Amino acid sequence: VQLQASGGGLVQAGGSLRLTCAASGFHLRPHSIAWFRQASGKEREGVVCISGTDRILETEAAKGRFTISRDNAKNIVYLQMNSLKPEDTATYYCAVDVDYKSTCRLAMIEYDNWGQGTLVTVSS
Repeated sequence: VQLQASGGGLVQAGGSLRLTCAASGFHLRPHSIAWFRQASGKEREGVVCISGTDRILETEAAKGRFTISRDNAKNIVYLQMNSLKPEDTATYYCAVDVDYKSTCRLAMIEYDNWGQGTLVTVSS
């Protein structure tokens, strides 16, 4: 079971990025997938998750700007981030809950496997 997060980079405030979480060794489709982020000097925090039944939970910071989606054929989960702000600067991690649940939570303890993180830097 391996997750690979990618797509980070440097973008100006107001810009967009699409992060990708690719899985190898298992299918993402039945599982909850979450995106977390960790800014320098801060604790890791949840951003948005999608359950095995495609129910989505997002934080207030993500609402209206970030969209999580699946491409089941490619075994990938995306995080489309629009209207980026400097406070979105962080390393973003994807994680999978190997259990089968109809809902997801943004609690780190729920997730068993993590990708290596991809750095997003938003300049003002």
